[in-house]
Amino acid sequence: MTEREKILGRVREALTLSAPMPGAHHGEHQPSTFTFNGRPVQVAQQWLPDGGATVAEQLERFNIASIELKTDFHVVPSLAVANVVLATLRDGCGWKKIAAHHGPLTDAAVTALGLPTLFTDAGYSPVEMETCDAGISGCDALVAQTGSVIVTNQSAGGRALSVLPPHHVVLARQDQLVRDLTEGYALIQRLYAPKYPSMISVITGPSRTGDIERILVLGAHGPKKLTVICIANP
Repeated sequence: MTEREKILGRVREALTLSAPMPGAHHGEHQPSTFTFNGRPVQVAQQWLPDGGATVAEQLERFNIASIELKTDFHVVPSLAVANVVLATLRDGCGWKKIAAHHGPLTDAAVTALGLPTLFTDAGYSPVEMETCDAGISGCDALVAQTGSVIVTNQSAGGRALSVLPPHHVVLARQDQLVRDLTEGYALIQRLYAPKYPSMISVITGPSRTGDIERILVLGAHGPKKLTVICIANP
C-alpha cells in the first residue's frame, strides 16, 4: 500500500466509529484515557482547569487565565466605570481613531471616547480599518475555564474588527460569563441554531506565535493587545 492509501484507510476506519456529542458526559467521572484504534487517547477535560461553580469563582478563574495569557482584564460595576477605563486606555495608548460596531455597549463607549470612529455595520474599507488604533466590539460569551472570548461576525461587528486593529477591546456583560467551553458551545447553539453565523471564533489572549526558536511573539497574526471589560450592571 502507498502512504496515501494507508492514510485514507485510517480515515475510513475512523469514520466507522461513532463519537459522543461534545459535553455528552460533562460532569460525570471519566478515566484519564480511553482507547481508540488500539491506542490510548487522553481525555482533555481531565487536564483543563475547572471553570468554577459560582460567578465569583468564574471571574477569578478568568482573571488567572488572563494573567497567564497577557490579556488585560477588568471587572467593573457599571458602564460609567467601563467608560473611565476606556478613557484611560485612550489617553495611555494615544488612540487617535477607533473602529467599532453599533450596539448598546459599543455605542456608549464610542460616545464617551469622542474619537473619530469607523463603524463596520454599513460596510467598510479594510485598508481604512488598519489605520485604526483599536477595535471595540461586543462578544457572545466569556469562558472562565480558558480565559477565552467567543465572538461571531454577528456579535463582534463582522470578521475583521477583532483582527485588523492592533488593540482589540471586548465589552461584555457579566451574565455572558460561562463556566467552560462546553457551556460556551451550548450557548452558541441556543443563540444561533440552526442558522449559525458564518464566523465563530474563540479568542484566547492576544495573537501570538512561538515558531521561531520558541520565542513568544505577540501580535504576529493579529492584535498585539487584548483588553476585556466585564460589566456587572450595564
